Amino acid sequence: MNGKQRILAKLAGEPTNSLPLMPITMMFAADLAGVRYIDYARDHAVLADAQVRVADHFAFDYVSAISDPAREASDLGATIEWFTDQPPAIVESRALLADKAKLAALRLPDPAARGRMRDRVEAVRLLAEFTGNTRIVEGWVEGPCAMSADLRGLNTLMLDFFDDPPFVEALFDFTVRMEVEFARSQVAAGATLIGVGDAAASLVGPKLYEQFVLPHEQRLIAAIHALGVPVRLHICGNTKRIVQGMGRTGADIIDLDFPTPMDLARRAMPEPQILLGNIDPVRELRDSTPEGVHDALAICFQQAGPAYICGAGCEIPRATPLDNVEAMTHFARTR
Repeated sequence: MNGKQRILAKLAGEPTNSLPLMPITMMFAADLAGVRYIDYARDHAVLADAQVRVADHFAFDYVSAISDPAREASDLGATIEWFTDQPPAIVESRALLADKAKLAALRLPDPAARGRMRDRVEAVRLLAEFTGNTRIVEGWVEGPCAMSADLRGLNTLMLDFFDDPPFVEALFDFTVRMEVEFARSQVAAGATLIGVGDAAASLVGPKLYEQFVLPHEQRLIAAIHALGVPVRLHICGNTKRIVQGMGRTGADIIDLDFPTPMDLARRAMPEPQILLGNIDPVRELRDSTPEGVHDALAICFQQAGPAYICGAGCEIPRATPLDNVEAMTHFARTR
């Protein structure tokens, strides 16, 4: 059973020969390949090569086109700050939608046009060519709350929830329509799973999540399912207060960050919901030992039950000892 078969079988509730292994690697993958992160984020060929290298080295079951959250915002005209060896950042002080009135004139970007969205589509195409027969190829889009925060500014968006709910609804609607088309282009290029990152959603309480975020996440995920591929939802940060809602998004995989205990998530989302994660990427992975990694994953597996995929709470940090990452692989392959 290869990685692609293993993940798809797990999602279908069928037996697998071991646990699937789907840790997020970005800067770690670039470092392993010996490339600058600015090149990893800007050049689809560099990203694809690094992803295949890290997947080959550690026998991961998938590869991913994730690199940073600034692709869509960049193609819309947002101000992006670039760094030589870390991810680019959206300049919040010059938010594209600092003036709410600009939303009415904003047009959906074309993922096929020259830009950073197209570069991700091309990364997916290369990954599908290189390894798509044996591994899941994961495309990536931003969730409605995260994308809206990128365009409006995080702090401003949090005020908008109370000051102008109709504007938030209109903004979320725009982002969902954009991300559906971005996902469509990636699926056409060979993505066999789409990841949705909605980090800003961890900063809203359960009432706001239920009112604004959840319905739009559900709509986005349903639209991606209609493209014929499964969905992985990752929300960075502490999601304890919204974890039950996350289980109602329709995502095939709920990828949990480490502040949310796995047993809490399992109680909130009974099987067959697949849970992924969620050891502390720093304390239990980078700064630990192979034995410590094994023990931390064993706790997650015990709490999650059979509907489980191995991974860290978030990205594998750069400078994580190779032996510790290999311990993740050993744990997955022996379960």
